[in-house]
Amino acid sequence: MNATASTTPIAHSSALIGQFAQVRALSLALTEPLSDADATVQSMDDASPAKWHLAHTSWFFETFILRDHVPGYQPFDPAYHFLFNSYYEAEGARHARPMRGMLTRPTLENIRAYRAHVDAAMVEAMPAFGNEVLALIELGLNHEQQHQELLLTDILHLFAQNPLNPAIWPPAPIASVEPQPVEWIEGPVGRVEIGHHGDRFAFDCEGPRHSVWLTPYALANRPVSNGEWAAFIADGGYSQSRHWLSDGWAWVQANGITAPLYWHKDAEGGWQQFGLDGLRSVDPAAPVCHISLYEADAYAAWAGARLPTEAEWEAVAASCDPLGGNQLEIAGPVRPRADAASAMFGNVWQWTGSAYRPYPGFKAAEGAVGEYNGKFMSGQFVLRGASCATPRGSVRPSYRNFFYPHQRWQFTGLRLAKDLS
Repeated sequence: MNATASTTPIAHSSALIGQFAQVRALSLALTEPLSDADATVQSMDDASPAKWHLAHTSWFFETFILRDHVPGYQPFDPAYHFLFNSYYEAEGARHARPMRGMLTRPTLENIRAYRAHVDAAMVEAMPAFGNEVLALIELGLNHEQQHQELLLTDILHLFAQNPLNPAIWPPAPIASVEPQPVEWIEGPVGRVEIGHHGDRFAFDCEGPRHSVWLTPYALANRPVSNGEWAAFIADGGYSQSRHWLSDGWAWVQANGITAPLYWHKDAEGGWQQFGLDGLRSVDPAAPVCHISLYEADAYAAWAGARLPTEAEWEAVAASCDPLGGNQLEIAGPVRPRADAASAMFGNVWQWTGSAYRPYPGFKAAEGAVGEYNGKFMSGQFVLRGASCATPRGSVRPSYRNFFYPHQRWQFTGLRLAKDLS
């Protein structure tokens, strides 16, 4: 989930100042339950400490706005430029990603002071900025919203390593609903346009808008449920190679994979799942999540279906409600919900069978902020639909998330597709 520039019109600076304050406040609120130790530890190379997320999102504003566009700005600490750069080669050397969890200093308190320093300078400077700089600020806010989601999924992965099964929020009630029967939605066919259009913000990889040709197909009316996934496991889904891609089967064997990430057997042989609200019984009606592309593809083959292409997914989603609402809100509870299982958006990210590659006519933005999306368009697959951890204003039909096929610590699920004769 990476950020690059948008070419859409920018809101008036006064509105952006309000949005800036609210986005920045939400990041702090999400980390409020954490101790300094909670916010420091890194549980794997793919994840980053909460403290690093808080600092890196501030680094973005300090580097690309305050340093470059506010004469006389004094950085909070010059050493932070090295510590909290992510992948920006144009910004020089950086602390190695797998070593972020070794940064016991600066403390969480220091990072909060860093954020306050940057925020004060930003609020003072923003009224004088023109559209070019306001566009960078809007990009920075959307970038921070992506990190809010990553922060939650990284905390979840970290806490899942603790045998005490710690929770940062109280358990949410489980909705007493039965999963809808699977029905099939026939999608638009022939010449169809996909990609971002309109004047709202979008990342550059969501465009340009272009035409694709779709042959008859249908998508399931809901994602695959936990109960359906349990049936896949019971039928030997993880122990028989015939449904798996070769790379996927090798991954299953090499890593001893027998269930979705965070699933555990209880004393009676039932399934439990760890979440941000602790360890709880698996809700059979809720969408399955924390699965890799390999697992999603194997399940689809077992079910006699396939994964949708991203074009098919977007063509169907274009007529659905993208949730809208306050773009600062994290939907709660941050756990996939059975009572929202039929929603196209905002419950689990849905794997597609499409490689993450540029659309026709794509061109990366100039300068350092153009480094992210374009240079990662290799070896990854597209996910659509957003998750329960995605800020609501980031939910739109054209949003392209992307991960490597073995990764599953995000809230990743699947929706089946099939060909129609």
